[in-house]
Amino acid sequence: MTQALRVLHVEDDADIREITELALAMVGQMTLVQCASGAEALAQAGHQTVDLLLLDQMMPGMSGAETLSALRNLPDYARTPVIFMTARAQQSDLDELKALGAAAIIPKPFEAMTLAQEIESIWQKCQAAV
Repeated sequence: MTQALRVLHVEDDADIREITELALAMVGQMTLVQCASGAEALAQAGHQTVDLLLLDQMMPGMSGAETLSALRNLPDYARTPVIFMTARAQQSDLDELKALGAAAIIPKPFEAMTLAQEIESIWQKCQAAV
């Protein structure tokens, strides 16, 4: 039996966190650590490691990009693949996230019923590239 994919999900919107939890943990059988802010994610990161980062880009306090930058300073997170979720789908925004090393960008609103499959597919591509 393979180990469940461990995902750190950082999202300030409680409704989106709940939908994502249903999609990934319940349907996708992934282990999900959820945080409501970048600061909370940094606190959690000191206690555990994950296989994948799933970051909202637009959050109060620390943006997803700022959260990623801070996580990259931690040895266990220096190379963890990252997927951004964002409602901002302008090409310049997408280019900026790709330049930060995003493995993928999932536009909001996303399709909850296929989210786990989409993330698993992205994860597999990241593993094949290693």
